[in-house]
Amino acid sequence: MSGLLALLDDVAGIAKIAATSIDDVAANAAKAGAKAAGAVIDDAAVTPKYVHGFEAKRELPIIWKIAKGSFKSKILILLPIGLLLANFAPWLIAPLLMLGGAYLCFEGAEKIYHLLVPHDDHHVFPEDAPGDPAHLEEEKVAGAIKTDFILSAEIMTISLAAIPESNFWMEAVTLAMVGIGITIAVYGSVALIVKADDVGLWMARNSSIGAIRAFGRGIVKTMPKFMTLLTIVGTAAMLWVGGSIIVHGLEELGIGWLGHHIHDWAYAAAHTVPETWEGFVEWLSKAAMDGVFGLALGFVLIPAASKVIAPVWKALWPKKA
Repeated sequence: MSGLLALLDDVAGIAKIAATSIDDVAANAAKAGAKAAGAVIDDAAVTPKYVHGFEAKRELPIIWKIAKGSFKSKILILLPIGLLLANFAPWLIAPLLMLGGAYLCFEGAEKIYHLLVPHDDHHVFPEDAPGDPAHLEEEKVAGAIKTDFILSAEIMTISLAAIPESNFWMEAVTLAMVGIGITIAVYGSVALIVKADDVGLWMARNSSIGAIRAFGRGIVKTMPKFMTLLTIVGTAAMLWVGGSIIVHGLEELGIGWLGHHIHDWAYAAAHTVPETWEGFVEWLSKAAMDGVFGLALGFVLIPAASKVIAPVWKALWPKKA
């Protein structure tokens, strides 16, 4: 009997430790997710542009394809790579993030370039070229997953850095919770955004209450403009995030003059406004300068991509007939 009581006491102790560990994981995941909030917002802003122009019935399937790709990227690729790099080769993290940041700068700058030069039919990469709807959908999904991978890498890296020092498995479980939670939040929000016009149309056609029908019509009229705005925000977000990754990476590599100048200029701008607005103005100024740097770098990368990277890309992955 005494042996059974001792066993039950041990089981209760293990359960208590497990419960404490779960609480610690949840708390660490919440803190890490909060640290990555800026990148999460960028991810949510960038994604809707990839479903723009498709039939309404294809919007949710496209979002689900991108979300599945995001889950796989975070859990099956980025999580183990992040843990291995953090524990065995932390010096590699900054250069790899900078490569991703450079791609974001290139993609954002290319969107603006094609807007400024609307008659230019040149496409740097194969997935930029038009085609039949099914093929175009696959290419858009592939492009979205590629962009999501880079933003997810930043989210996971920021989250990993925000996790308090602990053992390998605690970090792994916490990072997995962050990745899953953020993906659900981002693509749930994206689904709500892109289907809002359909909800508004249903309200306008089926509600027996005049105010609700009017509200539905208002949603239908507003959403195209909102989607256009979101596309602009998404492009700006790519430039901002890409530029900030490069600036921060240069600081990590010991080249801090650009980051210091941006910080000093943002600080100076913040002190030209009332104290209540200082924090916001400093953040906005820094984000704007990171974005301008990202745009300039992206414009430099466009000819490099078309003359060097694209030929290599096509040689390695020739387009199928």
